[in-house]
This record gives sequence, structure tokens and C-alpha cells, in this order.
Amino acid sequence: MGDTLEFNEIYHESKGSWNDGRLRFSKQNVVYKSSKTGKVDNIPAAELSVATWRRVCLGHGIKLATSSGHVYKYDGFRDTDYERISEFFKANYKVELTEKDMCVKGWNWGTAKFSGPLLSFDVNDSSVFEIPLASVSQCATGKNEVTLEFHQNDDSEVSLMEVRFYVPPGPADEGADPVEAFAQNVRSKADVIQATGDAVCVFKELQCLTPRGRYDILIYPAFLHLHGKTFDYKIPYTTVLRLFLLPSKDQRQMFFVISLDPPIKQGQTRYHFLILHFSKEEELKLTLNMSEEEVEKRYEGKLSKNMSGSLYEMVSRVMKALVNRKITVPGNFQGNTPGAQCITCSYKAQSGLLYPLERGFIYVHKPPVHLRFEEISSVNFARGTTTTRSFDFEVETKQGNQFTFSSIEREEYGKLFDFVNAKKLHIKNRGFKEAKNNEYSDSDDDQHDAYLERMKAEGKIREEGDGSNDSDEETGEYDSNASESDSGSGGDGSGDEGKKKPAKKAKVVKEKRERKPRKGKKQKDTNAPKRPMSSYMLWLNSSRERIKSENPGISITEISKKAGEMWKQIGKEDKEEWDGKAEEAKKTYEKAMKEYRESGGGSSTPAKKESKKEDKKRKSGGGEKEKEQGGNDSFKSREFISSEESSSDGERKKAKKAKKAKGTPQSRDKVLHCHHGNNRMD
Repeated sequence: MGDTLEFNEIYHESKGSWNDGRLRFSKQNVVYKSSKTGKVDNIPAAELSVATWRRVCLGHGIKLATSSGHVYKYDGFRDTDYERISEFFKANYKVELTEKDMCVKGWNWGTAKFSGPLLSFDVNDSSVFEIPLASVSQCATGKNEVTLEFHQNDDSEVSLMEVRFYVPPGPADEGADPVEAFAQNVRSKADVIQATGDAVCVFKELQCLTPRGRYDILIYPAFLHLHGKTFDYKIPYTTVLRLFLLPSKDQRQMFFVISLDPPIKQGQTRYHFLILHFSKEEELKLTLNMSEEEVEKRYEGKLSKNMSGSLYEMVSRVMKALVNRKITVPGNFQGNTPGAQCITCSYKAQSGLLYPLERGFIYVHKPPVHLRFEEISSVNFARGTTTTRSFDFEVETKQGNQFTFSSIEREEYGKLFDFVNAKKLHIKNRGFKEAKNNEYSDSDDDQHDAYLERMKAEGKIREEGDGSNDSDEETGEYDSNASESDSGSGGDGSGDEGKKKPAKKAKVVKEKRERKPRKGKKQKDTNAPKRPMSSYMLWLNSSRERIKSENPGISITEISKKAGEMWKQIGKEDKEEWDGKAEEAKKTYEKAMKEYRESGGGSSTPAKKESKKEDKKRKSGGGEKEKEQGGNDSFKSREFISSEESSSDGERKKAKKAKKAKGTPQSRDKVLHCHHGNNRMD
């Protein structure tokens, strides 16, 4: 058998609500840690006196009693755990684990026994039920009757409000009243707060953020009394879970936070945190209402009768000594603002401060939130919904609750990411910061889109295709400002006939302008090297079969979607491997393309482009010369400029004679004339 025994999902009853946690038996002690609150019960092995194994509603349970009078009950064990625990107790604690059955007769009369902090109702020496007296809030007496009222727990679905006991009258010769004796036993152990005696010290008019207002704080040995103009609160020290002392962002104010379980109530409002607000400049001289010997004996040097210093230091020092809990302060985290150990953000539309601590996060102040690292499932850095100058920090707990802290300045991103990464919290979008070179960006590059990648690749190919066809042909635009041609008389038939051939060529040019066969031209070049694939496409080709095998019946579109999600989860080292493969493929493609172009392949070689540019320049230059020679009356449109066959008078005459010999009315009707920019059919 090992040195320890550990059990998960063990339940501990707290004011009518079952809270699960982890129980560990070791040679030195018994430790139970609640999963909900993180509160730890530590029972030294030397103090264990009685151990009882019982059948309860959640399987089997253990009841442990200590020599100091405390009783601890833990439920949720299996029947097979009895032998292991019994042997462990015998070997290490020298305590016998005894089995005891509960009474299930259902009788409502029996014997009430007070055993330490428990009231047990027994029938025939078998326990029917037990009442923790610490859960009793009020005890009232009547004629032969005692009424017990209980503290309520907001987490329990059903609450027990009160129990009434009928106490029969005793013999006449007995002077003691059995009802009062019963009530006195209950009150001695019950959690009924009564302000008896003087307060240890008093702090006047302290500013409280939750609950809001100014309160006088009276410090008693067993509880804390908040006295305000409207409300009074009495807080037992046993309900204090943690203490926090947090500096404000401006370094001139301090927050003292007291975590409470169960919370204090104001109507239907529950306050799980008590937040006191101080200024660092406030000073106080404090004198305790106790003698020096009593202070030394009770607090063992933690306090002295006369103290002086900052107000927040006095309050925190007194609370630490009376509650006997450590004060949590911010750790090594440093925000973007020099000296600031917090981050300005918003939670539920309320602005506040988020403090990254050594073991969790705490948000101050409305509403206060404390998240321990051990209860956090994952965190996420999300883009701000209103502006790109900020981002959101999302925290998801293991219970499924999500807390979103929004409007965080983007300058805080690097510091917060490094802090979360150092605490080894699971980050959903871990590759996001690394891809941005430690700088938060508002682009969409953090989310991989397979469809977008494919569109980008096709766009690059299309751009190259357009570049290869930029100078394939001359444009055939028709100049509406063209005047009559200077190649003949302005209105005779010879001039009209001389324009027949240029008109036909202009028609052909217009057909070229449609550019329909571009894609066909690009696709015909099958000898050109194929473009390289991106790192994602290389990874997708190698992983496609695996995705199909892991997801039978998946469609093509779902494969792309699934691959995009998987690509996000790939680590930085794996992505660098595929990036290297993509870079090698790109270099190979560039080398092959260079050799292909040098060998004369492709439709967009430099030599062809250069020759086409020269032809275009020469033709445009010839048109300008003709325009200068002919003046305004001799201006020719591009159709006439591009037709060099009819540029001389001799050629026009030959064309005229040939046309008269062959001409027909139908052919003449198709001749295109240009008169002062207007088109008409002759």
C-alpha cells in the first residue's frame, strides 16, 4: 500500500448544498479541497479520534471526529473502497474504521444527543439524522417546544428553513427547565452572532464599494460588524475565504478585498466580496481595546496594542491577524503603463481593473470576479467588437461558464499573452500572437480560410494572364470627332469608295476588342511550368486521405472546412516545416519559369512584348504626322490611319476603277462614311 490515498468527486455538505472536491489521506494529515471555492480542510493525523463508515444518499460516507471536537463528513465513496481505507487507517492513524447503519424506521420520536458541533436524533441507538449546529441561525423556545432556523445557501435547490422539537416536561422535582436546557446547548454551538463585550478596535467612515456606502467597521474577536446608515452586516470570520490587497492603476489608491462564502445579503442581492477603498495618503494611529499581555497571548506578536501607519495597512494587518489567512497581492505582472500591475477593461458594460495574480485573476469592482487557474479550462484572445484598437480576453471555466473582459488596449496584448503562456493555461488561438510577430493586429489573417486561399491563387494566375495579353492587339475605338478624309474631294463618290477597305478593317478590329478567347489562349500553353502550391495546400494534399478515413462520408466542402480547423491547431514547428516545403517549391518554379522563357516558351516573352510596343509606338507616331500635314480638314480616324494600303492617290484611283467595274448597289450600300462625326449609310 502506498503512502497516500486519493479520491476524486468526494462531496462535502455545506449548508444544504453538496460541493465536490478531492480528498487525500496521507501519513501526516487528511486534506480535502473544494472544487468550487478552493477552500482546504486540513486535519492532522494526530488529532483523529473516531472514524465511521456509513451508508448515505450518495453511496457511502466517512465521518471523522477529532480530539478538539470538530466533525468532518465526506460522502461519495464506493462500497469497494472500504477495505483499502480501513487498512490505511489501521496502519497509519491507529484508528479503527467502524461500520454504523443509519436508522430508516421513519419514527419521529427518539432521543436528542449533543456531540460536539452536531445534534443527533437517535432511535434505538441508531442515528436518524444529524444537524450541524453551525448551520443554525436562530433558536427560539416556546411551551415544550424549541424551534431551530437555518442559514440559507443560494446554491441549493431545496433549503431546509426550520425544525421544531417537542420536548416533554421533566419530573416536577427537577428544577431545570428541559426546554431551556435544550436551547442553551444549541446556542452554545450555533452560529448565532451576538455582540457581547467591547470591540477590539473601530474604523470610522470607511468607503466601501460593495456594498456601496460608508460604514463603521467594528472588529470583534469572532466576527466583523459593518454599521451603516441604512444596513448592518455581521460577518463571521469563518465565512472569510481570502484577503486581497490590490494597488490601483494610478498608484495613489488601494483596494482591500474580502472574499466571503456564504455571501452577505441585502434584500435579493448577494455580495460575495467586500471591497474597501483607501487613499495611500490617509494615516491612522490605532489603539486596541485590550491589554498588552492579552494582545501578545492571543495574537502572538502579529498585533501590538499601539500601532500607526497608513489606514489600509492598519485594516489589512488587523484582518490578517483575526481571520488568520494570508493576504494575496499582485505578482510579477507589469502592464503597459509603467508601474501598473493591472489592466483596464470592461465586464458586463462596467469599467474596472483586471489583476493577473500568481494563482488566478481578480476583477475589481462591479461585479467583482475571482477566477482561480485550477478552475479555468481555456482562455481566448478575441478581436474587439466596436473598434480595432482594443481586444477581448475570454476565460472559460471547467463548469462551462464564460467570462469576457472587453475593451482592453491592444498595447496590453503582448504582456497578457506572455503571462498566460507562462502560467501554462490553454490558449485556444495560440498561434495567433506568433503569426503576428508579438503584435496584435486587426486583420483577418488569424483565421485560415481555404476558399480565400484558393481565390488568391487563382487571382495571381489571372493577373499573369492579363499581363501576357496587354499588347496583343490594337484597340479599335471609333473616333467620333473625326472629320472627312483628306484622301479625296469632300463629297464625290471617289472618296467614298476609297474608304471601303479601311472600313472593313475597322470592323475586324472591333471584333478583336471583345477579347473572348483570352482564357483559351492561357490554357493552351500546356508546356509552361505549373505554379507552386502554398504551405496549406501542400499540407492539405498530404492530409486529405487521413481526414477522409477519420470522417467517413464527409463531403468535399466539409473536408475544406475541417482542414481549415485542423490547420489552426497545428503548432508553430509543424507549420514551419510546411512553409519550408512551400519555399523550396517556389524556388524550383521560378528557376523552371526562367528557363522556359529563355527558351522562347510562353506568349508573354520579353522579345514579343518589346516588338509589340515598338509597333504600337510606330503606328501612333505615323498618325500624328498625318494629322500635322493635313491640318484640321485632313484629320483621319484610326480606321483610316491603320490602313496603309490606300494612303497614296495612285492606289486610290486603281481601287476606284476596280470598284466601278465590279461595283453593285448592294456593295455600295455597305460603305461606311464619316461626315463631321456622324455615321450614315449611303
